[in-house]
Amino acid sequence: MPQRFSYGGHAEQFGELTLPHSQQPERGTVVIIHGGYWRSKYSLELGRPLAADLAARGWAAVNLEYRRAGNGGGWPETFEDISAGIDALAGLPELAGVPGPVIALGHSAGGHLAVWAAGRSAPQVPLNAVVSQSGVLDLRRAYELGLSDGAAENLLGAGPDQEPERWRLADPVRAVPAPVPVFVLHGATDTTVPLELAENYVKAADAAGGTAELRLIPGDHFDMITPGTPAWAEVLRSLDDAAAKTSG
Repeated sequence: MPQRFSYGGHAEQFGELTLPHSQQPERGTVVIIHGGYWRSKYSLELGRPLAADLAARGWAAVNLEYRRAGNGGGWPETFEDISAGIDALAGLPELAGVPGPVIALGHSAGGHLAVWAAGRSAPQVPLNAVVSQSGVLDLRRAYELGLSDGAAENLLGAGPDQEPERWRLADPVRAVPAPVPVFVLHGATDTTVPLELAENYVKAADAAGGTAELRLIPGDHFDMITPGTPAWAEVLRSLDDAAAKTSG
């Protein structure tokens, strides 16, 4: 059963820790950051099947909730919560002595937040790698395309020309290179987040000397958060590869 922990006073500032049945994670820790275009109607319920599957495979799984647009989130609260939620891992006694890396696994809007979190300043718990699942990794392009009825502008509370510094700080494609390896997964039949956002990020990261790899995997936007699918198998492989890269 997941163990709930809080990292702040707001009702949405919490996470769920799922450990292997042995209670001794052997692989490392995966921080799951759910998507939903940063809107409050989507919750960490999306990450629960992933957490259960990962724990069964020897990972410690941390399914993170955070304030979102519509329930106290946006700029800067959503970003503050992601940072604080990851740093809260340092205070969880169940994770004391857990070997292996800390890897962020983010889907869609959660992929954006996971890659952003890799480069946050002065982290108490630094990430060792990121696996992005069809992440919204180019906020400016998402804004230009009007994705999900202006979700990027809704998150940041203003357009990029109104608050350029806010957009610069929030956009992963403008914060390259990330200090850790980034595995950029994208569904071959994904029609929710355009492939060009992943391509734009990897191109920028490569030009900046970063370590980012684009992997086109089978399935649509949601297959990669559905355990048992070929897409989920590729997510697991990428987590293994991320762990191997950080240990080598």
